[in-house]
Amino acid sequence: MNTTRSGPPPLTRPDGTPPRVLVVDDDPDLAEVLTGALRYQGWDVRAASDGVAALAAARDLLPDAVVLDVMLPDTDGFAVLRRLHEVKPDVCVLFLTARDAVEDRIAGITAGGDDYVTKPFSLEEVVARLRGLLRRAGMARTWEEGPRLVVGDLVMDEDAREVTRAGEPVELSPTEFELLRLLMSNPRRVLSKTQILDRVWSYDFGGRAHVVELYISYLRKKVDAGRRPMIHTVRGAGYVLKPVPR
Repeated sequence: MNTTRSGPPPLTRPDGTPPRVLVVDDDPDLAEVLTGALRYQGWDVRAASDGVAALAAARDLLPDAVVLDVMLPDTDGFAVLRRLHEVKPDVCVLFLTARDAVEDRIAGITAGGDDYVTKPFSLEEVVARLRGLLRRAGMARTWEEGPRLVVGDLVMDEDAREVTRAGEPVELSPTEFELLRLLMSNPRRVLSKTQILDRVWSYDFGGRAHVVELYISYLRKKVDAGRRPMIHTVRGAGYVLKPVPR
């Protein structure tokens, strides 16, 4: 297993600094291999062997992403995830699970994890998945491109605050822009009304679901009007943005 820099270009955070990644695993050999592979990408990486050390490191580093083992000596990864979101709500979390622990994978995604890999895994897979998470969340970009989000034929230039679909401009209000940015940062991921209210409006959920419904309808009229729809309702769960199959 090895990683090289001859493939994808280096990632940086939007401010030009290296992505910050925290590796949490109680296997010292595995943690050393992972941190070495990620540092080879030019990233700022730290390691922790249990939940207490992970939270202390997270408060200091404020990581963009965390590679988190489900089984830890002092707690489980799901409990650590909840505390991590208190430290940094937008942190990306990649769970490490046993190959046959299907329930762990489901629990991890349900708890708010962004992705998972099963043990044993390749370093290339971990690096690729982390790159994808960081870019989709808008936390990192390749050095030669601007801060853009791209889902299918929908493109958002975050600096210019411009949106196009199939090359045609889409005019959005500031709130519509933020809502679309959230959806585009989480393609194919169902976001609940609670999550959307918290991240776009910073509201506690309490009877304000109609606000989300209203702005989703505004977006649909502008993004999907006259085109194959990208914004979908998942009944009883929330909303999801999906690229249109070619």
